[in-house]
Amino acid sequence: MWAFLRKRLLYSALALIGLTFAVFILAFLSGSPARLYLPEGAPQSTIDLFNRQHGYDLPFYQQFFNFILSVLRLDFGPSLVDGRPAGTVIMDAFPDTIVISVIALFISTVIGVTLGCIAAMKPFGAADKAITIVTLGAGSFPDFWLALMGVLFFSVQLRILPTSGQSGLSSWVLPVAILAIAPIGSLAQVARGAMVDSLSAGYIQSARARGYSKWRLTFRHALKNAALPIIPVAGNQAAKLFNGTVIVSIIFAWPGIGAVMVASVGNRDFSVLQAGVFLVGVSILLLNLVLDLTYSFVDPRIRVS
Repeated sequence: MWAFLRKRLLYSALALIGLTFAVFILAFLSGSPARLYLPEGAPQSTIDLFNRQHGYDLPFYQQFFNFILSVLRLDFGPSLVDGRPAGTVIMDAFPDTIVISVIALFISTVIGVTLGCIAAMKPFGAADKAITIVTLGAGSFPDFWLALMGVLFFSVQLRILPTSGQSGLSSWVLPVAILAIAPIGSLAQVARGAMVDSLSAGYIQSARARGYSKWRLTFRHALKNAALPIIPVAGNQAAKLFNGTVIVSIIFAWPGIGAVMVASVGNRDFSVLQAGVFLVGVSILLLNLVLDLTYSFVDPRIRVS
């Protein structure tokens, strides 16, 4: 087990180093921050002073070395917009992103796995065909289109849900639903395939011959063995939810890390953008590590292979 954990930690550390370099090099290649941030036509003396204050006049290797040291201290420098530390700006917005992502993942997992199990009870039956059509459609529509259609129908036409903001419980309905729809489709399809195989196993057939109900066989016995392929898909969907929160932030004006990162692009606030990309990357790496450990506990053969 410890060898498995050390191996995964090593891979995560290498990925983190690559992420750190990518965050720095992308900001470096975007051009001079002084040229981008200062007003057009700013005198050269002002540009030089700005570069000296923020260390942009140093050679590339020295800037990268300073950036590495700052990352180790979790110090990404001050925000060029409000002067607060960039890490503080991102961390203030991170809880809202975590909460809505966890809620959407929980709802999508419960609904998706339940639909997959129901579809697998009678393969190619009426329920299976209906669930397959609905879930394939749910996983095919772009998030931004669903969000716009949700606002148009539920907010503009029916006037039952707010268009944006975080004013109350009703303002959570559309953002959570939009984030959960696509994972429901993916999880339902994977759960359906895994459950069809599990329900055809010999021990299930023996239990069915002893008079066990189909609901008990499906959700109490077969689902345990069908969980292996569902776990990694649920983890991948959790990582994708971070991308979905950007759409939610833009369309629903949802306070979160997506809104902060989009605003930092528009404001040319590179320190906040770097902190946001780094924090999201670290979160996904930790999520993958937890997923690997969970998968190895469910199937001990993973630790060996």
